[in-house]
Amino acid sequence: MDRNEAKQLIQGPIQVVPTPFDENLDVDYGLMTELTQWWVESGIVTGKGVIKVASQAGEGEKLRESEWIRLIETVVKASGGKATVIGAIHHRDTVRAIEDAKKAQDVGVVGMQISPPIFNSPNQEDNLRFYEAVSDAIDIGIMIYNTPWWPYGGMTPETFRRMVDFEHIAVIKWSPPEGYVYEDIFDLADTFNIIDNSAQPVRNHKLGGRGYVQTVPEYPPFDLRVWELMEEGRYDEASTLYESVVPPIREFYAKTLEASGHRSGSKEIMALMGRPIGMPRPPSEPLDAGEREELRKLIESFGWPLAGKADAAGSVA
Repeated sequence: MDRNEAKQLIQGPIQVVPTPFDENLDVDYGLMTELTQWWVESGIVTGKGVIKVASQAGEGEKLRESEWIRLIETVVKASGGKATVIGAIHHRDTVRAIEDAKKAQDVGVVGMQISPPIFNSPNQEDNLRFYEAVSDAIDIGIMIYNTPWWPYGGMTPETFRRMVDFEHIAVIKWSPPEGYVYEDIFDLADTFNIIDNSAQPVRNHKLGGRGYVQTVPEYPPFDLRVWELMEEGRYDEASTLYESVVPPIREFYAKTLEASGHRSGSKEIMALMGRPIGMPRPPSEPLDAGEREELRKLIESFGWPLAGKADAAGSVA
């Protein structure tokens, strides 16, 4: 698969899907099969969106090695070839990143989100060598996860311009590092798909970008409609719809984050909507009853379908 093929596949709303756990906090592969089939039936299919599995928001960095690859394989198989599925690699050195990317390639993913090797304390030259080596070693697309909020995680537009000959770098997940503005990357929009990671999907699309993350896999019709409106050039409507949902959810998550780390609000929303998928792995705490009720009211205000109060409460207890 060359870059152009990967670009055609890895675009649109990137569904950052959660990982279901059973009562013992082990991965529930059967439920992940059901969820994947539901996402596909709901319209997250090739050409309209992407299923991203085992990413940070999906607790990918918390998974055992055996769980990580089995989870990715489960989603690929359950999609039945109808969806674009990508996996994720977090902060591996070059050797491990290549090994893991090859494992994921072997089970059928279209591409991999790959974070910079921040624990190597890389400079820009180190990151260039890292991504060039991974690109040369695999045959699927790479989405670079630019993470300027982490030490050593940010890459500059100048660094990305030096990647134009790395054959399998297809997508940049973009948030600007300190000293740069959002627009500084878009001279590369014809080379790479620029995917928004700063809750500015309309701005991204207007500048030539081809998708966005921080989405809501709990209710696929929302993102499918936002993307459809942008593709039709109906930016005011897309912005109104997006802003009616995402900022309130982000504000809620930011508030609850102060009480206990990664609290997996996505899982709480799915439970409230009748699709319980377990709790986050500790030490993160689930939402308490008051927070859950506040979230329920928020989801209700969006007009999304909710399960009965008793069902929702029982599913996340």
